[in-house]
Amino acid sequence: MLLSISKERVLSDLEREIAAEIHEVAAEIQKNPHRTNATPLKVDAPALAMPDYVEHRDGATEIGRLSAEGIVREYEVAAKDIEAMGAELVERVKHCDTMARDAFAVIKELQEIAARYREEAKRVFVEIESCSLVTAEVRDICTELREKIALSAPTDRPKPKKR
Repeated sequence: MLLSISKERVLSDLEREIAAEIHEVAAEIQKNPHRTNATPLKVDAPALAMPDYVEHRDGATEIGRLSAEGIVREYEVAAKDIEAMGAELVERVKHCDTMARDAFAVIKELQEIAARYREEAKRVFVEIESCSLVTAEVRDICTELREKIALSAPTDRPKPKKR
């Protein structure tokens, strides 16, 4: 079955949206033609001046000149975007440098804390060993005294006489 297409052209969804917005704006303008708080339309137009690094050749046609200008402007916009990325990268590098300096400061502080822990471990170690030596010395003295007491006590002692 063949469909007949009217004189109006078939629009894509985007074209329909744009057309609807244009009709809305046109209707609003017709309702309030002297609106004072109207927002001016903003259109991004390319800069009119050509970059300094190019120059038209003698004999170039108007179409050639305009095409070349359009292309060089597009390249210039891309070049400026590339430079902006470079500036952003510089900011990221500065941020990384700051983070690295902060990290090194933290590492230094952690090393100082670790050194204090080692000193405390050494102090506790020496104290425990000192206590152990004193305890061993006390045991040795006690053993010696027991032996002296045992030696000084007569084993064959006559029993005292009863009176």
